[in-house]
This record gives sequence, C-alpha cells and structure tokens, in this order.
Amino acid sequence: MAFCRHPNSPKRNDESLQIQLTTRTCGRLRHRLLAQSFPAQPLRAKHSGGTAPNQLEPAKPEALAPFVETIPGTAVKFEMIPLPAGTVTLTHLEANNGNTAIVIKPIWIGKTEVTWDEYDAYALRPGKDASSKIGELDAIAQPSKPYGAPDRGFGHKGYAALSMTFYAAQEYCRWLSAKTGKKYRLPTEAEWEYACRAGATGKLSQEKLEQQAWYWDNAEGKTHPVAAKQANAWGLHDMLGNAAEWVIGHDGKALVAGGSFKSKTDLLDYSLRAKQAPFWNMTDPQMPKSKWWLSDATFVGFRVVCEP
Repeated sequence: MAFCRHPNSPKRNDESLQIQLTTRTCGRLRHRLLAQSFPAQPLRAKHSGGTAPNQLEPAKPEALAPFVETIPGTAVKFEMIPLPAGTVTLTHLEANNGNTAIVIKPIWIGKTEVTWDEYDAYALRPGKDASSKIGELDAIAQPSKPYGAPDRGFGHKGYAALSMTFYAAQEYCRWLSAKTGKKYRLPTEAEWEYACRAGATGKLSQEKLEQQAWYWDNAEGKTHPVAAKQANAWGLHDMLGNAAEWVIGHDGKALVAGGSFKSKTDLLDYSLRAKQAPFWNMTDPQMPKSKWWLSDATFVGFRVVCEP
C-alpha cells in the first residue's frame, strides 16, 4: 500500500504511521490465531469406558463431612454422619411393582436415635403449649402432656426418645429445621435401609447382632443408652434393635423399621417393616386418641436425616 505524504511533513511521521498500522495489523492477526487455538465454547470430554489422556474430567462434588449440631438456645448436641450416594434394593417391594432399585443421594443421618435430651428441648420448651414463634416462621405445635411417663422408667438422659406418634416425630423435625436453619426430616425407608446395611448384603450374623443390637435375648426387656453397642460399618449405632424407628414408606405412609428391644432375631432384618397397630394406643383413655403419644408403643422411636 502506498502512503501519501505532504511535502512539508517530516519523514518520521510516515514511518510512525507505518509502525502504528503494522502494530494494529499484527494485533488483529494475533487475535485471530488465539481465537482459533482457544474457541469460545468450552471443551467437553467425550464419554468412553475410561478417561483418555488429555480429556477433561468433570469436577467431582465435594463429599459431605460429619458435623455436630447444637440445638440453639440449649447445650444439647448430637452428631450427624454423611451417607455416600448409591443405590439400595428394596426386596419387599418386588412382589408389588418390581421397582426395587432406589437411588440414594448424599445426605446426613443421625449417628444415633433421637434421645430424650433432644426431644425434651422441643417438647418441654417454655412458652405456650399450643405453639411457639421461631423467627418469621409459622407457629409450630408443641406436644400435649403424655398419658403416663413416656420413658416407662427405662432411663431418660442419653436414652432413645420413645412412644411418640409419626406426627409427633415429623413435628419435631419441623421444629428442629426452624431452630437450626437446616432441613431436617424423617428418613425414607430406602434411605434408612441403605444406612442400616452400610454396604452389607444378607442378614447380620448372630455374632454381629450381639455386638450391634439390643433385642429380645440381651436387652432384659428395656431400652439402653444410645451408642452403647458397636456401630455399623458407616458409624451408625442402634440401627437394628433398641428402639424401632419411624420412616417414610415408599408410598409416603408411616412405617417403622429396624426392630426393637422386644424383637427376636428373626425380626431384626434390614428389610422388615411394620405399620402402626390399634394396640399401640390401647390404654390411652382419650377420645379421640392422642395425636402425639402412643401409650402402648414403648418400643417406637426415630432418627433424623438432614438434606445438604
């Protein structure tokens, strides 16, 4: 390209202009080369049986870590244990619809059953019996007084809370969620069985049952302090025996799982469930029966899960 120069203009101006144009041209060329080398769309690794060299690997989600929850306004603490993602086969559903393989997402579950220490913080909290305001949340119901001693004289501090209805267990979870700002709830039966199995298949051996569970042969007709027996492979105590535990069934209805101190060995099984029976509340003189307490279900408790 030729450049026109005024006769009186110094030559160095032409040279300066040429340098500027050359610099701009080089800049544009450099930009094009970079664009070709690094396209705007991100590279995606192609799926294959394994990860080939130089393929990009997707970022792995961070694993959940155990944590200790302190109920605000109290000195009461409890531990939550993470469950890894996986699948569990619910064999008792096989005869119904064959939908037995359930995917479990990462979640936390209580290391032990909910104790009286924890439940009392809810049931005996000061204020009106009917409700309590927690921040801007709706009023949450408070249990009525039970008919008789709900712990049945088995023990209180450090013992599994007993004899509450499915509704009462759910209301406790609502209250705990409001107090802590986390999402606590009852486990589904699939989550519960997955946690109980802790990677195991088949029934526990008699030796393992003796090490991990309070049941008919060793409990002496009562519950015992939580975590007095060995934990399972994932660090969870009393998944079988001690207190049976409320879970949310596959159909959304209430079930209990795990057996209790009243169960014989053939009823201490990962997959066995029970529904509430009329005799669980037979001696309650109220009509209608209490929606909070089961006067004759001295073997029913629960544990909580917490969503990430």
